[in-house]
Amino acid sequence: MAGGGGAERARAGGLLPSACRQPRRRENRERLSVCSKLCYAVGGAPYQITGCALGFFLQIYLLDVAQLDPFYASIILFVGRAWDAITDPMVGFFISKTSWTRFGRLMPWIIFSTPFAVISYFLIWFVPDISRGQVMWYLVFYCIFQTLVTCFHVPYSALTMFISREQSERDSATAYRMTVEVLGTVLGTAIQGQIVGQVVIPCIESPLFIGKTNSSVAMEELNMTHDTGSLTDTRNAYMIAAGVIGGLYILCAVILSVGVREKRESSELQSDEPVSFFQGLKLVMNHGAYIKLIAGFLFTSLAFMLLEGNFALFCTYTLGFRNEFQNILLAIMLSATLTIPLWQWFLTRFGKKTAVYVGISSAIPFLIMVAVLDSNLIITYIVAVAAGISVAAAFLLPWSMLPDVIDDFKLQHPDSHGHEAIFFSFYVFFTKFTSGVSLGISTLSLDFAGYQTRGCSQPSEVNFTLKMLVSAVPVGLILLGLLLFKLYPIDEEKRRKNKKALQDLREESNSSSESDNTELASIV
Repeated sequence: MAGGGGAERARAGGLLPSACRQPRRRENRERLSVCSKLCYAVGGAPYQITGCALGFFLQIYLLDVAQLDPFYASIILFVGRAWDAITDPMVGFFISKTSWTRFGRLMPWIIFSTPFAVISYFLIWFVPDISRGQVMWYLVFYCIFQTLVTCFHVPYSALTMFISREQSERDSATAYRMTVEVLGTVLGTAIQGQIVGQVVIPCIESPLFIGKTNSSVAMEELNMTHDTGSLTDTRNAYMIAAGVIGGLYILCAVILSVGVREKRESSELQSDEPVSFFQGLKLVMNHGAYIKLIAGFLFTSLAFMLLEGNFALFCTYTLGFRNEFQNILLAIMLSATLTIPLWQWFLTRFGKKTAVYVGISSAIPFLIMVAVLDSNLIITYIVAVAAGISVAAAFLLPWSMLPDVIDDFKLQHPDSHGHEAIFFSFYVFFTKFTSGVSLGISTLSLDFAGYQTRGCSQPSEVNFTLKMLVSAVPVGLILLGLLLFKLYPIDEEKRRKNKKALQDLREESNSSSESDNTELASIV
């Protein structure tokens, strides 16, 4: 009997250490290799590369290469961006209803949307040989591409929660992702700008320079001459750039799908019954800190989107740097890339609200300078570098401050879980929708000012409008956004208090879990 009891104790002693060691073995298995993190990070590049190319070049392409009327170009830009905003919550809803497959639940969306997204992206930069229907061509394929790239990017963003069960590993993978995404913006600007910049875009002299007599005949002759020459080369350059970017899109999708495995067990950690989407949305939209943060960043983001959408036209016509604008855009993005680590250090040293005021407001004097001073290439490059510094702050800070708002929400609603996606998706929704409004209104204002398609020069009213769109209006929006940030309640002191309160809640939950485990071990 004594020997039997000893054997039982030995078997129990063997079981308990094994159970205790199992989480450690699982933790070791859950650690992501550098290769896995890099493969995951590469998946963020297609969205940034294509978005940057479209943001900087689509407006001038529709006006001067596709030769659309500014009114119709404004409709395409507005409807495309507005539709892009609407598709985010739609795709998120459909993904939540998707069943698991042997490839996962998210990865099939990424895999199957990629080839169709690349085809539609290429067709955006193709000028169809049809006299009627060009507007519908660009509108349809622009909306199709925005839908398909959303089918890629939304599941990719959610993939963070399914690559590892360890929070530290997910945070590390996210840091890799942000680095690659910023490099993607540089790559998109460089590829599109440098390939297109190798070809001189043809232009037509204004009738004021040709002479009022027989001006229509002269313009027609010039138009025919340019159409048979460099305009065809320009269109081919845009298609070559689209082909290169499409190839990178496919390559990144292949690397992501091959190098990353979606782990289903990570999604099974949620044991609480989730709150319905509309109940969660109501709670989120009633959270004051979130509304004030969104309001502030909407105006500042709108300022930089106006600058992004109109800067190519401003450099080409108002400043007269027709053959330099792609290099100026590259200077902006390189400056933004190199200064993101600076702002990361600044916000940890001096606080996030201080970083908002210093970082975003630093662009104001340079935006005023480029509009007031005479055209000067050196000053323009200085302004581009300064604008890139502020762009880096505007790119980094929203994603750094949103988690603070979510922590504040969790403390106020400790029994409500699973609303993180609503916070992020609706911030993206509002940002995209306002960008569509800004591009539509800015292009429409150029139409009212008398914009001349493919003109070598523009009327003074158009140059004045462009100055307003890249200087006065962005400055006003930045000031309004910074004023709204005064109402944002989460400063560094409150952020530290929230962090400590959340740590106390987690420790209380962990101690309760440990006591349950001890009781279970005693029973065994």
